[in-house]
Amino acid sequence: MIVHDSHCHFFSRRFFEALGREKHGLVGDATAESVARELGWEAPGEPLALARRWVEELDRHKVSRAALIASMPGDEASVAEAVAAYPDRFTGFFVTNPAAPGGLDQAQRGLALGGMRCVCLFPAMHRYRLDDERVVRLFELAAEHGAVVFAHCGYLSIEARSRLGLPSLFDLRCGDPLALAATAARFPQVPVIVPHFGSGFFREALMAGEMCPSIHFDTSSSNAWLRYFPGLGLAEVFRRTLAVLGPDRMLFGTDSSYFPRGWRRVIYGAQCTALDELGAEQDVREKIFRRNFDRIFPVASSTRAD
Repeated sequence: MIVHDSHCHFFSRRFFEALGREKHGLVGDATAESVARELGWEAPGEPLALARRWVEELDRHKVSRAALIASMPGDEASVAEAVAAYPDRFTGFFVTNPAAPGGLDQAQRGLALGGMRCVCLFPAMHRYRLDDERVVRLFELAAEHGAVVFAHCGYLSIEARSRLGLPSLFDLRCGDPLALAATAARFPQVPVIVPHFGSGFFREALMAGEMCPSIHFDTSSSNAWLRYFPGLGLAEVFRRTLAVLGPDRMLFGTDSSYFPRGWRRVIYGAQCTALDELGAEQDVREKIFRRNFDRIFPVASSTRAD
């Protein structure tokens, strides 16, 4: 079965340098290499080198395409460089903060870059509501560019910040899928991706998805939010999502990010096992693992048949 991954972070040199500046300040050693050593991760090198590293990793696991997320506002050029080098392998996502001064201008510039197809919102991190008028303007930009909006709802934890001892002053109240639905309903032409099944706001995410046919779930990460729902397992999460959203609005993802860990095959295995438990048909699996991604993020030169 052909596999595409809708959720991989592209931790570039600029990402590591930003973490270093935040932790060590102007007098500290904030190079990407030193921060990577502190984290116990590999230094990323330049964007093209990191892109090649990802191609080799995806080849090793037989993953055909992947979404690469520029994981800090202002780093979209790093992912754009990777996508330009491997347009048949990568689709570009980038983070923006529409509530920040110049945030909407940054989103406009990012969407103008080749291969950047999706704007990512982290409202709990940046402390704005998903029905804020600035989010509405972001959706207007996405509609103008034929782009997708990714909105992280529910619980949020960033491993790099935790390992470095950096504070995470997130306001989880901002990541409400119902507020997202209020905005998304105004832009039915804009596909919306909610990662991690709503990351703990599972019921609310299902309600939002039933209200808005534009809302899709990505299945990524270990889904550790399940610890808030005793007795609920991953197979049941898939079953309920399929019952409400159907197989056409689910995108496989892993939340892979750094090396040497690389692509998180264990996540893929857990999701395959969950679908095995449900007795999911091959057509359902192909939609989740490939066809929905290809529909939302088509490659012009692709000759693959559905």
